[in-house]
Amino acid sequence: MKIKLIATDIDGVWTDGGMYYDNTGNELKKFHTYDSAGILFCKLNDIKTAILTGEDTAIVKRRATKLHIDFVFQGVRDKLKIMQELCETTGITITEVAYIGDDMNDLELLNAVGLSACPNSAPEYIKEKVDWVLTKNGGEGVYREFVEKILTDSGLLEQTVDKAVAFISSGKPV
Repeated sequence: MKIKLIATDIDGVWTDGGMYYDNTGNELKKFHTYDSAGILFCKLNDIKTAILTGEDTAIVKRRATKLHIDFVFQGVRDKLKIMQELCETTGITITEVAYIGDDMNDLELLNAVGLSACPNSAPEYIKEKVDWVLTKNGGEGVYREFVEKILTDSGLLEQTVDKAVAFISSGKPV
């Protein structure tokens, strides 16, 4: 199966799931820089990227913009419906989608896609429903681990790393 789109939840996957607030009401999230390489690896292999999250924050928008994520959906209540609509508009089938999520609001989508995964920190009832339980916890670079595993299974990881090193050495923006 060829994966054409790798989609992800944010809280509990790209972050540790914690929500941090300062004394002035600002919300803070910690992202792991390892996940940035996962996005680069997707771009180098012409794999589209998407974020689907129930939260709606400027923080996620900034991160997605910085990394040039192809599709960003925030404030999503029905992730499966959004993904079906995205598949329809892009011509990608749901079986060509890989998705990583970690909680109840991800279950329908995890069950529908061609390849599903969750971080090791996900609840057991999520782990029982996915194709892959990854070794990293949310917020520890688990998205990159997911992408690398997909590329490894496709025989593309080694050449992708070589392309990434060349790309980074060139100094070109993503």
